[in-house]
Parts: sequence; structure tokens; C-alpha cells
Amino acid sequence: MPLMMEDGINVDDLFGEPASLELGLPSTTSTKGLAERLDEMRLLGCCQKIAWSKLGCIAYIAHDPSKVHVRYLQCQPADGKWTLSDETPLLPVTEAHGGTALAHLSWNESGSDLAVVDLSGRLSVYSIPIALNSVNGLRAPSFEPDDSAQIVGMLWLNTQRSVHAFYQAAKVQGRWAYSPYRRRPIGPFHPANKAALVYITRSGMIKLLYQNPDGKWDEISAELKNTSYSDRLLTHAALVATQTGILVATYSTCQTIRFYRVQIIWNPPQYDPAQQPKQKPPQFPVPSFRFAHCKVETSCNVPGPVRNNGDPSDELQQPFPNSLYCLTRLDIILPTSDNAAGSSATPWIVATFSILPQTAPDHPHQQGPSSIIVRWQLESAPLTLHPKFDEVTTKRNSMQIKPKAVLRRLEDIFCDRYVLSIDHVEYANVLAVTHDDSSISFYDPKTMAAFNGVDDASTVTSLAQAGFHYSPDTPALHISFSPSACAAVTLDSSGHVQLRVMGHSYGADNGLYDENKFSAAIASLTLAFCRGCGSEVNTDDILLILTRQLSPDAQTSFINEVYRALPINCNFTVEQDKLMNHPYIPRCLSIQAALGNRGKNQQRSFASSVSWSILQLRHASILYPFFFQYNKGMPAEPHDPDVLRMVLGNTKWALDFSLYVLDQIFDLADEFEDVTSDQEAFSQKLKSTNNLSLIILLSSMSRAFLRFICRGLRGIHAGYASAPLTGDGRVYYSEICQALGKSPAAIDAYEKFLAGVDSAVRHAYHSAGFGDAERPGPEKELLVSARIPPALVTAVSTILRQTVPKLREDVNRLDILERDYSWLGFGSDHRTELFRRTRALDIIKKTQIRLNHPAAVAGPKQKEVQAMAAAAGGQHLRRRCVRCCEVSEGSYPPRSVLAFRMIFKLGYLRACICCGMWVLESAAGSGEVGKQIGPS
Repeated sequence: MPLMMEDGINVDDLFGEPASLELGLPSTTSTKGLAERLDEMRLLGCCQKIAWSKLGCIAYIAHDPSKVHVRYLQCQPADGKWTLSDETPLLPVTEAHGGTALAHLSWNESGSDLAVVDLSGRLSVYSIPIALNSVNGLRAPSFEPDDSAQIVGMLWLNTQRSVHAFYQAAKVQGRWAYSPYRRRPIGPFHPANKAALVYITRSGMIKLLYQNPDGKWDEISAELKNTSYSDRLLTHAALVATQTGILVATYSTCQTIRFYRVQIIWNPPQYDPAQQPKQKPPQFPVPSFRFAHCKVETSCNVPGPVRNNGDPSDELQQPFPNSLYCLTRLDIILPTSDNAAGSSATPWIVATFSILPQTAPDHPHQQGPSSIIVRWQLESAPLTLHPKFDEVTTKRNSMQIKPKAVLRRLEDIFCDRYVLSIDHVEYANVLAVTHDDSSISFYDPKTMAAFNGVDDASTVTSLAQAGFHYSPDTPALHISFSPSACAAVTLDSSGHVQLRVMGHSYGADNGLYDENKFSAAIASLTLAFCRGCGSEVNTDDILLILTRQLSPDAQTSFINEVYRALPINCNFTVEQDKLMNHPYIPRCLSIQAALGNRGKNQQRSFASSVSWSILQLRHASILYPFFFQYNKGMPAEPHDPDVLRMVLGNTKWALDFSLYVLDQIFDLADEFEDVTSDQEAFSQKLKSTNNLSLIILLSSMSRAFLRFICRGLRGIHAGYASAPLTGDGRVYYSEICQALGKSPAAIDAYEKFLAGVDSAVRHAYHSAGFGDAERPGPEKELLVSARIPPALVTAVSTILRQTVPKLREDVNRLDILERDYSWLGFGSDHRTELFRRTRALDIIKKTQIRLNHPAAVAGPKQKEVQAMAAAAGGQHLRRRCVRCCEVSEGSYPPRSVLAFRMIFKLGYLRACICCGMWVLESAAGSGEVGKQIGPS
């Protein structure tokens, strides 16, 4: 028969007097499941149940510990509000582990690969191929459960690529100046740039699991050097990559911390697939471990303040009994640096000791803080020999003695709340400590000084330093921060996930407005966004804050800062070819477009429509060069029908958008005809005019994209007129030629019109005295605010009075006027609204999507339609962008190599044209989402 106390009954409640009995019984903790969580953290170092990847996918172990679910941030198509999505189960994970309870999740550096570990120490790896809520199995777990193989520490190897980083923002003469630098990657690396991870088992084995260039996995292992057999059972291990190798800290059941430096040596160190002999079996790089500076030990006495005679000023450092405190977390912290070589500061080993809730009541007179953070700094010390060695004669005059590695104990940090998590966030600029009461404290990883707001309003290094914080919320047991740490997700003992978002007063404090605090907050958000762009990290968490907490004017201030910080020269009247490969322009346009997105069925704000249209113009501009390039040298069937169908859809879209621009400009010329002779009236009327086509023509960026599209259309018509096309390819190409031939405005006439606009803009800048150094200002105003700057008012007058009349005789005005532009989605008329609500357009292919695609079919015909799609060349899937809410559909894998190469090189395999991530759509009950896509 179980004891009453084991069931958690409060004896005081039985008598109705809470303070009448003092029996020293265990009191229930405020957070449900806290005792079990701390006990789990004590026994096993790898027990992270929720993880937010840099691609934006949130994976977590469900209440049923054999299952993994995923979520993500999304813009709701209904109203444009950003929320956390519903959960999607990853069925392949449950199937691979055979129902075994899962213990740990870990994403790789890029956020595309997920490692899943179960309680038996078996490890499987999955990748995100085309959508956040679907996975491919890369590596199945071994089927040999072994308790000694439990994983206590894990580290993914980084990829060998340098990234653009930003150290801080500092105010110089009233404006923020940002500090960019190029950060080189931190090794070791896989020579073939494949996936690889290092992990340590309970039995003290270090293993490297790596993928060969052929996709198969191999593993090597070695034993960590230990002083005694009894010390071989490890509970925790921390690993971190540095320029000199992997630093490893371990904690054993004998309460000893040891430090190792591990190097991975590849033979050969470089891998070039082009140099591999085609006749013989390929020789892949083979790794091996090399150890240095091993067995740096330290005792783990946990000191604490013991006050004499109750006098708080009289404190003696005496150790608490070690039996009260258990190590619940072990980390290695590398302070960040502002140089390209990476961190040069010495690392810290950080150990968190906690007194378990069920243990504390047994020692009422020896209680200390709930958790203690103990730190050691790794240093080099000279190796001193015994004086007797000086008497030993040697043939060498001098003997080099290598310095030894030592751990120097730093000042401890006492916490009156339980520490559940210590995370290195904001690109290693902040240390976040999460407690059991939901509070989150932020520290400078260089000094461990707490961030309490804006101490220095002229220098910003992170969101936490600029005054962003997390308000108290419902306590939970697990937490994971978003890529930029603007948000976090928590997981409680019942498996419920909750989204937490950083907050800021933005200078509004007790009714008073502080411009310095507001400015610092905007600068910190800008810094976070620029870091995300430079590292190619998902920035939806920043969008979440912008849309929820900032007014439209504040959002415009943020966009202005982004254009200055990256930096982007918005003047493309010359050097237009730089537009094609500019890494930051699509990201800036994307976040501008997202800020004005009101949902799939609502018209965007005017400024958002401008950036959204330029994004689509960019997509069409880069499509044609890729089409020309990847058709060269292709054997057998170079003119792939699927690719030609994509080219056809974009050709129709580009032609209709060009005509839409002409239609609006013609109407505008008619509207302004009465005031063309009165410059003052003309200027006043222009201020109250919001015309998308006028902004598109005036902006040098969008005008350049229009010119690239014209060049591509001419190339297709001229280069493939005599191409040997057959089947569907010939049909699609014929439709392309037909669309070009029937256009009411020929390509030559349109290019002539663009040249006239370009001339008018140049003359306007010249008349206003704007040289190359001054032109980025008004060009930026066109892009960011969607307003016509005063310097270009004369250009508008010239276009409407001279350029447009010259065009009238070269085009069919009636055909342009009667054309249906509703499918473009830019108008506010009834036909456009009806199209939004009743029909869908593939954002990549620019083709209308049929309503009976397999993912939307449920019921008796579901399997039949799916089988037809599979027979056609792959699974027919519909994907939706989490940012712009647009959709795309097609077969996966694509039916041809060229189609796959086109989508991959364009960057649309995982992301939309707006840089938002794809998710699979599924009707209720279809069961398609979350399954494995493609071959494993």
C-alpha cells in the first residue's frame, strides 16, 4: 500500500489550518513537473525537448514521448496576423525509433538537419527538403539498445562558409553607424561539406557520425582518457567548436569535471569530386581523433554564503554539503568577438548546481539558494618542475616546457529560483538564463554583467542590452529561443507549447517619451535583422515584433535603418547588373512587403504593393538568364516541358504587368491633362496621388528589372524560333510566341518607352543638382515610403506630357484598356477581389492552380488522385509560404533533372520568391503533411 505522502497530499489541508502543523513535509512546487524535470537534468545531459531551428522550424517531443511534432510562425491568410501554427506530427521519427521514448533534439548550424536521440542512445537524422512540416530520413537509428550508449553531450560540425556579421551599432553625430565584418567559419569541417556531428556517451566514448559524399553514413569512436574505471560513467558533457579544435568538458558520477581538447583529422584533408577517378571506387575522406591537453580536473564543492549570528554584513564562504546539490547542466561559453578570426577570449566552463525540491526539506537548517551557477575560466599556466630537476645535467642548453591548461574558479552566481536553461543567443552576444518561475535574465557573456535596460543609449550590441525583455508568463519546463531571440517557445509537462514574445516600452515610460530609448530599440531590431540576413537565418521572429508592437511610422523608421545598415545603394541608374546577385535586396523588399500584408483576400497597403511587385519583377528577371544558362549543354531533351511551362506562365505575367503599367500611366496622363501647364497645381495633385505604376517607373531598381525582362523576352523569341521542340515543349513554346506576338505593345516599343522614362529621370536629377552621391536619397524614398520625392516631380511632368503621347501611336490603347488584369492581384476593383477569393495562382510558375489537386482531395477519391500524381512523376503537393501566404504546387521530386536544377538554383526549393519558408498544405484528414517526402 503506498504511503499518503507519495501521492502529494497536503496534510495541512486535512485539518483546515495551513499554519497549524510544521512537519517538514515536502511542499509542492509552483511549476508542475519541476521535480521530475530537475531529476531528468541531473541524470542525463542531453534532454532538450524543444528546439527552434534557424530555418524557422520548431520541433518538440510530444506528451507521448515517442512522437515529435513541429510548428512554425506563420502569417494567417485570413487576416494577415502572425501566430504560431498548429502542430504537425513527424511520422517518420516515430516509425524509425519503434515507439521508444525520445530524449533529445538538436538542429545543425543551418537549421536544415535534425538529430533525434532516444533514451537508449539511438540517434537518427532527418532533413527538411521542401517544407518546414515535412522531413526526409537521412540516417536511421541502430537497433541495439544499450544504457551505456546514452548520449550525454552533442555538437554538430559547422559548415565551411564565411558570413557577414555585425558587431554593434554606435551613435555617431546623431545617426547610428553599424559595424559589419566578415566572420570566417569555425572548424573542424567535413571536407565534402556534408553533415557530421560529434557526441559523447555515458560510458565515456566520443564518436563522430558523418555522411559520405554518396549519402551513406559512417562512424568512428575513441575512448576519452579517464583516471579510474569508477569515473568512466558520465552524466553530462559540453562541446564547443573553436579555431584550435573542439573543447570538451565532462562531468562524471564521481563529481569531477574534466576538460579535453579534441581535433578531427581528415585523410585526405580536402575532397574534390572532379578529381575522383571514374573507373575505381571513389576514395572518401576518413576522419580520426587526436587529443590534446587532457585530464584537467577540478573538484565540484559548491560554496555558499553562511552568515554568522544573522549579520548579513558578516559572511564566510563555507561549502554547502555536496549531497544537497546536484549538477543539472554543463555548458562551455565562448565570449563573442568583433573580429573576423572569431572569438579570441578564453572560454568559460559553466556548471549549474541545483538542490532538488524533494531533497531540500530533509535539511531545513542547511538550505541555500535553489541553484548556483559555478564558472571556471580556461587558462594557460607555466609548467613548474621540482627544484631537483635543475640539478639534472642535460646535453641541451635549454629545454622548452609547454604551458599547461588550468581551470580558474570565478565568482559564483546564486539564484533563489531554479535554473532550467542557459542559452547562448543573439549570435553569441547574450547569455540567457531561464528560471522555473518563467523569468529570463540576460547577461553579457564577456563579463557576466546583467543587462537591465539601456545603460548606454549610444551603443547597442543586442536586443537585451537595448531594453528588450520577456514579461512574466506561465511557468514551463523547457524553452527554446528563436533564431534572433525575439521570441521563445516553452513546453510544459503536459506537452503544451506556448509562444513568448519580447517586449519593450519604446521610450513610453509613465507617460513620458524617451527618444533615446526608442532609437536604441529600433537600432537593436535593425542589428538583429542585419545579422539574420548576413547569416542567411530566418527573420520571421523579427517580423512578429514589428507587426505586433510598432506603428506604421515606427516600421518605416526601422526599414530606413535597415537600408542604411546593410548598406544598400538604391540608385541603379548605372551598374544595373549588380541587381541580379545582390544578397540583401530581396530580403529588404520581403520584409517591407510583409509589413503591409493584410491577408490573402485583402489588398496590401500601398507601400507593401510597391515592394511586392518589385519582388515579382525580380523573379521574372532572374528566371530568363537561368533558363538560358541551364539549357546549355543538356543532352537528349534540353527543352524540358515543365520548365517551358514555368517560362510560359511568367511570360504571360510579365507581359500583362507591363501592360498594366501602361494602362495606369495612360489613365494618369488623362487625369493630369488639366494641370500640366500649372506647375504648382500639378505638384499639389501629385502629392495626393498613389499610383503603383508611376512608382515602378520612377524607381531605378524596378525600371532595371523591367529592362531585364524585355531582354529575356527578346532572347526567347529570337533564340528558340528554330529549336527542335517536340510534344508538350513545342506546345508551350508556341504559346510563348503567340503571347508575344499578340501583345498590344511590342517589346521594342516598350523598351523605347523605358528609355524615355530613364531620360526624364536623369534630366530631373541633373536639374535638381543631384549627382551620383545624392541620388540614393530620393531613390530610397521611392522604395521605402512609396512617395515621389520633390526632385522627381519634373520627371513625372515630362513623362505625362512628352513620353506618354509618343507611345500612343506605337501601342493598341483599346486592347490595353480592355485587358483583364485581375489575376495580377494589384487592383482594388471587384474583379480582382473576386479572383483573390475564388482562385489561386502559383507564385513561381504564374499558372492558375486547379482546385482538385491531391492535397486538397479527401474522401473516396483521395487515393485515386494521389496514385495518378505519383504515376505522373512524383507526389503532387501544394505548398504555402508562411510569410506572403501565396501557394505553389507541383510534383516532388520533379519529373526531370532540369526542372529540379532550375528550382534549386533559383532558391525556391525551401523558400518562396519573398524569402519566406514553404509549408505543405493538406485538407483535414488527408494525412499527407508530416510524412516523408521523397526517397530516404
